[in-house]
Amino acid sequence: MTTSGAALSGHGLRLAYHGTVVVPGADVALAPGRVTALVGPNGSGKSTVLRALARLHRAEAGDVRLDDQDASALSAKEFARRVTLLSQSRPTPSGVSVREVVGYGRHPYRGRWRQDDPDGARAIAWAMEVTGVAAMAERAVDELSGGERQRVWLATCLAQDTRVLLLDEPTTYLDLRYQVEILDLVRDLADEHGVAVGVVLHDLDQAAAVADHVVLLSRGEVVGAGTAVEVLTADALTATYGLRVEVTVHDGVVRTHPVGRHVRRRRPAEPELAPL
Repeated sequence: MTTSGAALSGHGLRLAYHGTVVVPGADVALAPGRVTALVGPNGSGKSTVLRALARLHRAEAGDVRLDDQDASALSAKEFARRVTLLSQSRPTPSGVSVREVVGYGRHPYRGRWRQDDPDGARAIAWAMEVTGVAAMAERAVDELSGGERQRVWLATCLAQDTRVLLLDEPTTYLDLRYQVEILDLVRDLADEHGVAVGVVLHDLDQAAAVADHVVLLSRGEVVGAGTAVEVLTADALTATYGLRVEVTVHDGVVRTHPVGRHVRRRRPAEPELAPL
């Protein structure tokens, strides 16, 4: 894996679908060795901003810069060697092995006839190992569970060996163990390899636990950016999500507590009966 990071940023991003503006003007910056989490309600523009940073959604205004260079000036292959995106869903190929799918991540390094990639085997093996899919390398991807396939697609992104990693809800379909392992891996990539990570998460507690920097979006606008303690406040979350959200902070760890109409409240302890 690479040992140096890159900076990726979007400035004044105005994003629309079929003429309808969904993000009027967002600024987001990803720094080497730092995990930035984008959070907010459904429809707040998180995934759209991430796709714009990946050059998959053209901005009506604003620009994306990679290492202070206009990203649009880079060729598709050059950009793919430096930035990769794990999207929410991908088509599942039929009859293709896990090893072959992870190998797709090496496309920016291969020539026309899939040659000239001397580092490919190492990168593929490393990506499968760290995501826990090495043991299923020869299995067909379409035979795997949803959680297993999610880990395979993450391995494909890691095999691309980029300095910027964009993840759109990477813990979707994963059980608790693999959610924790994926988030641990995200931290390792930032801390040990200097990768700039941008990740969309719905779970606010996960975002608070893994991210150095949190960006809170509402209706396409950035309404807060900073540390989890600074951004994930009760007032900000209650206003953004439209329901009461309580927040506790203990030793710098943020915990959020949405309060619905049927939240079970702890009953007072019943008095102990005296022995007969």
